[in-house]
Amino acid sequence: MVEKTQKLEFDGHSGARLAARLDLPNGPVRGYALLVHCFTCSKDLVGLRRIGSELARAGIAVLRFDFTGLGSSEGEFASTNFSTNIQDIYSAVDFMRSNLEAPALMIGHSLGGAAVLAAAGKVEEVQAVVTLGAPSDADHVLENFHADIGEIERSGKARVDLHGRHFTIERQFLDDVREHKLADAIKDLRKPLLIMHAPGDEIVGIDSATAIFTAARHPKSFVSLDKADHLLTDEADARFAASVIAGWASRYLAPDHSQAEEPIEHVRVSETGVGQFQNAVQAGRHRLFADEPEEMGGDDTGPSPYDFLSAALGACTSMTLRIYAQHKKIDLGRVSVDVSHRKVHRKDSGSDISNGKSGRIDQFDRLISVEGELDEALRAKVVEIANKCPVHRTLENSSHVLTRLVDEDEE
Repeated sequence: MVEKTQKLEFDGHSGARLAARLDLPNGPVRGYALLVHCFTCSKDLVGLRRIGSELARAGIAVLRFDFTGLGSSEGEFASTNFSTNIQDIYSAVDFMRSNLEAPALMIGHSLGGAAVLAAAGKVEEVQAVVTLGAPSDADHVLENFHADIGEIERSGKARVDLHGRHFTIERQFLDDVREHKLADAIKDLRKPLLIMHAPGDEIVGIDSATAIFTAARHPKSFVSLDKADHLLTDEADARFAASVIAGWASRYLAPDHSQAEEPIEHVRVSETGVGQFQNAVQAGRHRLFADEPEEMGGDDTGPSPYDFLSAALGACTSMTLRIYAQHKKIDLGRVSVDVSHRKVHRKDSGSDISNGKSGRIDQFDRLISVEGELDEALRAKVVEIANKCPVHRTLENSSHVLTRLVDEDEE
């Protein structure tokens, strides 16, 4: 599956319009997830965009939104706090209930993870919860203010520098986060919990993951994000996190029916709109991607057309040899086939097949490996049988491709 993104809006806790994006699978939706961003971040944080996209590929629709006063959302950030963030989460849930489907999965990053831990227990439809680099208590965020805390307490507010961006923080924010202790909320969550954290996280230490894990009831899981940074800026880290979330959450979501419903009798290849060349391939009940490598202008999200052709030859060769071995009751051992494709001049190929053509031809180099020892007679027989596989014959014989444009009333 591949994703498509919709822009949405809904009313937040104060009535301000909150900006959101919905990452949708290009196919059946297994379930909906709510993805909550970190303190002073936005729904468009690179790592979160990638996670949303990857989860959509796995059939999970993801709503990510900007808290009041952040990103593209309306409202005053200075008047918000941890409690209002939780209220914005409930507003997002209500919007999903009314217009989409209530989230079965809640995912929170950093302070957004803490807010999810505080909110998820009160959302009946949520089946599972995930945190990414989350603190074990909301007041951890105060470490970002450093010496500004004294000024905020004396003057009632102060303009603070947070990683190169300036925000006005009021004293009510300090008081609010100090009042929120998450241990009880985590203990009472009573929902499957996946805690993801990088041991070297310099913003929220790994001790927070330990505290969350200790407070939580089973079923609970911890997955290390290894060398990832706090914001998951590396694409590989974000994709890894998404793949783990999708796999872990699969037991709490509806089954993925993309490979089990509405099979077609032929192969259908359709552009996805993602990248320049990506196509969705449906063969019977099976779905996969076709693409081109990056050096050819693609995104390398799937095999190239010639890779598929090579795979067809390799698979057919292996299957043909297995049929022969079973029929002749030969202990052939496990077979593997390596196939590569290249263009060569006919005179260099050693082929006597011309089909009325001259110049360069397509050559498939096929290397067959068989476990165990084979005598010379059986080795020769393996090559002979391999050359009789149906795809081999199709490639070497003339084929006819009949093409027509489908009329609109046939679609």
